[in-house]
Amino acid sequence: MAENSKPVVTRKGQEHSQTGQSGGAVRISGVSPQHTPATKIWFGKVSNEPGYRSLPHHHGEAETGGYLLKGRGRIYFGEGYAEWVDMEEGDFVFVLPYMPHVEVNMSVTEDLVWLTTRTPENIVVNLPDVDDSMLEGYSRT
Repeated sequence: MAENSKPVVTRKGQEHSQTGQSGGAVRISGVSPQHTPATKIWFGKVSNEPGYRSLPHHHGEAETGGYLLKGRGRIYFGEGYAEWVDMEEGDFVFVLPYMPHVEVNMSVTEDLVWLTTRTPENIVVNLPDVDDSMLEGYSRT
């Protein structure tokens, strides 16, 4: 280990915001190859305002781990996004590589905040949008 090696801290407000986005899901990173010495991991925060959702998307070859820090979330997946899993504060989730999905804030009054990690990096491949009516139980208002 080099003598000048030390932990790299990304301070609040200095996160990297030039990362893959998908509609109402806003991603920022605290650890990523784009602004730290990291080479095999992306770690960041994903936020959805009340009633908002992401575009349909997948994360390419990346394995994704998430932790629901605040709010109530739902991830739609499967054919026609007809299947889903619900999560609440304190839940962890794993999303397989190449799995098309939609991330939803199930509250119309509270923010949804995820802590998310991906390896090897943050890959976001946006897919054609679907009408809200296809997402059973979802409403923006």
